[in-house]
Formats: sequence, C-alpha cells, structure tokens
Amino acid sequence: MSDSNTTDFTNPSTFILLGVPGLEVAHVWISIPFCTMYALAVLGNFTILFIVKMEPSLHGPMYYFLCMLAVTDLVLSTSILPKTLSIFWFNSREIDFSACLTQMYFIHCFLLMDSGILVAMALDRYVAICDPLRHSTTLTNSVVANIGLAVVLRSGMLVLPYVLLARRWPYCRTNIIPHTHCEHMAVVKLACADTRVSSYYGLFVIFCVISLDVFFIAMSYSQILRAIFSLPTRDTRLKTFGTCGSHLCAILVFYIPGLFSSLTYRFGQSVPLHFHVLMANVYLLVPPMLNPIIYGVKTKQIQDRVLRLFTHKGT
Repeated sequence: MSDSNTTDFTNPSTFILLGVPGLEVAHVWISIPFCTMYALAVLGNFTILFIVKMEPSLHGPMYYFLCMLAVTDLVLSTSILPKTLSIFWFNSREIDFSACLTQMYFIHCFLLMDSGILVAMALDRYVAICDPLRHSTTLTNSVVANIGLAVVLRSGMLVLPYVLLARRWPYCRTNIIPHTHCEHMAVVKLACADTRVSSYYGLFVIFCVISLDVFFIAMSYSQILRAIFSLPTRDTRLKTFGTCGSHLCAILVFYIPGLFSSLTYRFGQSVPLHFHVLMANVYLLVPPMLNPIIYGVKTKQIQDRVLRLFTHKGT
C-alpha cells in the first residue's frame, strides 16, 4: 500500500501529503484564509506589474526590482497553493516523486530569489540616497538586468543540491509527508539513510547565504542612515527616510517569519506539528500578499497611478 508505514522501496513513485496533520476536519475552513491571501497576492502583484509597464515615469531601477519581486512572489505562492487546495477540497493527497522534488526546488529557489532581490533593492536605496548624482549612471538598465540574472543564477545553483541529494536517498520507511507541500526537511526526514549532509547544507544556506544577504542590507542601511542624519533639516531627513519605508517593511515581512519558521521546524520539537505546517504556509503566502500592499500604500507614484486607473474606469 502506498500509505503504509513499512513500505519497502528505494525511490517511491508518489508521496502522500497529509495537509495540516491533526486539523484535517478543519481543512475547508483553513482554505478560506489561504485562498484570500493568494487572491490578494495575485491581484496585487499583477497590478504592480501592469502599472509599472504602463507608466513611463516608473521605468527605473527601483520599480524594475519591484517587478522582479512581484514575479518571484507570484511564482512562489503559485508553487504551493494549487496542490494545497486540492488536498483541502478534494482530498487529493498524492504527488508524483519528481513533481514533489520540482515543487521543492521552486519553493526554495524563489525564496532565495526574494532575498537576493531585497539586497538589490537595498543597493538601489543606498545609491539613490548616498550618491544621488550618480544613481542613473550607476544603476543602468544593463546593470539592473545583470543583477537580476545574478540573483536567478545564485538561487538556482544553491538550491540544486537540495534536489540532487533528495533524489539519491533511499526511502524505505514511509512515503507520507505530514505537510501541505514538499518542504525540504519534511522530505529528507523520510529517508532511511544518514542525511546529515542535507540538513547541514540546508543550515548553511539559511545561516550563511541568508545571513550574508541580511549583512549586506544592514551595511547599506548603516550608510543610508549616516547620510540621512547629515541632512540639514528634520523634514528633509524624514522625507528621505520615507523613500526607504516600503523596502524596510518588505524586509521585516520576509525575514522575521522565515527565520522563526525555519528555526522552529528544526529545533522546536515540543511545538505541535500543525503549528509548524501552518507557519510554513503563512511564511510563503503572507509576503507575496503584503508586498504589493506595502508598496502601494507607501509609494506615491503607484498610489497616483492606481487612483487614475480606477477613476478612468469609473468615468
């Protein structure tokens, strides 16, 4: 039987996703906020992409990076929610082994892309505030494109070992994953081999790569704050700092829940399993939902374009 706890196979043809263990009777109710978050994420991020495309005044580095973030968030949330909803609504729990590894790759790859884009946006804010006269010549379209390409290649190469290692492990215990999606450590824990290399590599990516991104962001903002405090008037300082507000909110929304979710999954053995699963889903759905809202509320150019869009439709 495919859901036996003592199956004897090396590479299973399918995995069984349980959804939210212990809360199966509430799956339909849990799907409501998940659907709402996904709908807002799709609507908000497509709105950002449309507005930046249609408004020539927004064709600059900051908004190009914002479009990259929107695309990344759309792919990230779409990587998990359709399968999650099929579990919640139709009890469709089976997922092909290769499809599971593909989902794992997309989830972790685009999470790293999110982190890399936030670093690129910090660089943009640094140049715009600390060296504004050279902003247009430093961050040209080709430089922005190269930064985007570097973010994609870095993420793709760093996450590839996740899949290669997971594919080579023998799975002789069970093919049941107590999760809504194929999370890296949830899959690795099913292997009947010494998987410490996978665990250590995952920790390396979290604590070295992500920590390095946070370090670069912190260094950028230390220079930004130094430049802001050297400005002559309080109003000028507040106005300049306000241009960083949306980026700072996006940083907090991305890194704090992610760090909490990762640490509790690895070290919070006393935390109920359903809490781990819910936190992992919230972490993957909340930033894509909130980022366009944050930038829409805090960026006047986007606000004005949205208002004009709806005003024209109403007339």
